[in-house]
Amino acid sequence: MSSESLIPKHGGYRKLKSFIVSQLVYDLTVRFCERYISKYSRTHDQMVQAARSGVQNIAEGSLASGTSKKTEIKLTNVARASLEELKLDYEDYLRQRGLEQWACNDPLFKEGVEKRFTAVNEVVGWVKQLHDNGQNRQYGHNGQTKYGMSVASVKSVSSSYPEIAANAVLVLLTVACSLLDKQIAAQAKLFEKEGGFTERLYRVRTQNRRT
Repeated sequence: MSSESLIPKHGGYRKLKSFIVSQLVYDLTVRFCERYISKYSRTHDQMVQAARSGVQNIAEGSLASGTSKKTEIKLTNVARASLEELKLDYEDYLRQRGLEQWACNDPLFKEGVEKRFTAVNEVVGWVKQLHDNGQNRQYGHNGQTKYGMSVASVKSVSSSYPEIAANAVLVLLTVACSLLDKQIAAQAKLFEKEGGFTERLYRVRTQNRRT
């Protein structure tokens, strides 16, 4: 039976799906704020900082996991809370301007989830495609557009770039928050099963005395 390591493997956050999606959200939020929110507005800084906090706390939690599972869970929770705050900012942006927010059952929302974006240019290209398709939509006799979307779903597509862009980020935020919820649940389950650094130290000392 192999002996337990006092400091287990930790870090590796760059491979976490939650980190990849959150980093994408951060990059897109910086881009969004530069284009659509005044740099003199507190909202500008708050949104960018919330997005950055999501990324940074996932990384810090992963790095801290080697010596403190409690810290890992705490920082992952902070990341989740920061992204929830950012989600509310995007929702406020849409609501205060009378713009539409895609529901979770909206075909465009589902399409965004299914695309599994990992790069800014992929999201930007999709937003441009939706915008261009909406501006040039043509209806058929069956209530479908020439792009295969229903008349109802085209309502969002025919809107402005900010509306589509904000909704695109909200899709990614929903994905990131869902991933973090699962990550936190897995961390808590592992902590309940194996304990933290103190318990590991006890097990390692016990093993060393027996060898």
